[in-house]
Amino acid sequence: MNIPLTPLRCLRRAEEQFANSTAVVCDDRRFTYAEFAERAGRLGGALCGLGVEGGERVAFLSSNCHRLLEAYYGALEAGAVLLPLNIRLAAQELCYILNDSAATVLFFERQFLPLVEAFRQSTGSIKAFVLLDADPRAEWIAPEWTEPGNYEDLLAGAEVYQRDVMEVDEDSLAELFYTSGTSANPKGVMLTHRNIYLHALNCIAALNLSGDAVNLHTIPLFHANGWGAAHTVTMVGGKHVMIHQFIPAEVFRLIERERVHDCCLVPTMAIALVNSPERTRFDLSSLRRTLIGGAASSPTLVREVEEKLGCSCISGYGLTETSPVLTLSSIKTGIESTESERHARQAMAGHAIAGAEVRVLDPEGNDVPADGETVGLVVARGDGVMAGYWRQPEETEYVFRGGWFHTGDLAVMDPERYIVIVDREKDIIVSGGENISSLELEKTLATHPSVYEAAVIAVPHEKWGEVPKACIVRKPGTMVTESELLELCRSCLARYKCPHSVEFLEVLPKTGTGKILKRELRKGANAPAQ
Repeated sequence: MNIPLTPLRCLRRAEEQFANSTAVVCDDRRFTYAEFAERAGRLGGALCGLGVEGGERVAFLSSNCHRLLEAYYGALEAGAVLLPLNIRLAAQELCYILNDSAATVLFFERQFLPLVEAFRQSTGSIKAFVLLDADPRAEWIAPEWTEPGNYEDLLAGAEVYQRDVMEVDEDSLAELFYTSGTSANPKGVMLTHRNIYLHALNCIAALNLSGDAVNLHTIPLFHANGWGAAHTVTMVGGKHVMIHQFIPAEVFRLIERERVHDCCLVPTMAIALVNSPERTRFDLSSLRRTLIGGAASSPTLVREVEEKLGCSCISGYGLTETSPVLTLSSIKTGIESTESERHARQAMAGHAIAGAEVRVLDPEGNDVPADGETVGLVVARGDGVMAGYWRQPEETEYVFRGGWFHTGDLAVMDPERYIVIVDREKDIIVSGGENISSLELEKTLATHPSVYEAAVIAVPHEKWGEVPKACIVRKPGTMVTESELLELCRSCLARYKCPHSVEFLEVLPKTGTGKILKRELRKGANAPAQ
């Protein structure tokens, strides 16, 4: 008899095999796996008591916290679907997602009380609002059947309910994540029990995770499971270390105190850590590996992470639609390289992990040569690829044309079958009929010792249609001029690829996961003088 594939089995194994091991550290609270499983079961029981039925969406508006981690299992215990919400969204955006998903319960932290108050009367499907970390001050926050209470009260009054995994339909919806909605309304990404469970197994194998794993949750858990760590670390019985907000000093403090082994970062986070003046005050010797993803890295950044944080640094690539990891840039056996060549390879998106297939196609749908030069569109299929977009069958059919998920990313593939992301289709700059990669320019600009962050966008041009413009944040206490950066690019790249102008900014706009928001930079961008 086949046992259904469900992430609940990650928790069942941890509870059985690692009951007395530390599961979660959150502020000054610590929970063993026995305690963590009981709390998740009580959440399942509480949701059943609230009248949540199978398949209903349960939303969480929360920073990284043990309660949100509990929801990754507690919602599934009740047969519900977990909907983690991006805490950086505006009230109108959150309202759209809650209405589109028809969520029935919303759990939220007190810091978001004004935000929830702003949209709550416009969300008709929600029948219960529950505060996660404080006592409510308004009757509407609590369910009608009980005295106003918070999350802990709800758990205290609930019976433990653990679902029979044999009753789970592994192809049913388990988690719903909404995309950023850069060009239209956000789309709900449907991840099944099977997607999540197999993705966890594949990542455990690819990263060689074991029971001594200590993972710092630097990536927000509202972002595709925090790259799967909610399930991978649990499956092996490792320790989850929660951090509510990414602050370099707090990251260093937790690495030192909890002897953290691994953390995942987007490039802006990695840049902040290696440039933090507080880094040398802490003992970071326990750190074994950092994984950079979410946006393209650079060899310069990989080298700086290894030198300044004292750990290995690899890159990864994936999307919310792929659970998310598709590739990792770990060095394959048999590849010989110099240190600089190794850094360059570890900055690549990498090669497909087990359970994932990745191709790079030309406009006719043929595989491009694996020559490291020919650009094509990245497509994928595999265990972690989503079931589709929530209530958007036409959009689902479009992205799965030909039986492969079309990522919207442009890349090259080298002879070792490592892929290098060149750009998003929508971010490629077409100047005078020539395609220019904004990522190639950004990596070049990042090599200058005074550049803290760089983003390249297209701006209109009377002769060429559009040309690149560089938006630069300088490192504190340093100085670099526009002419110096233009000369750097011209010394490394063809003239037509180089920026026509440079704008210096104090900060670059970012998403809740630390990705640079180019759409914000494009707003009001003016054409260069020449």
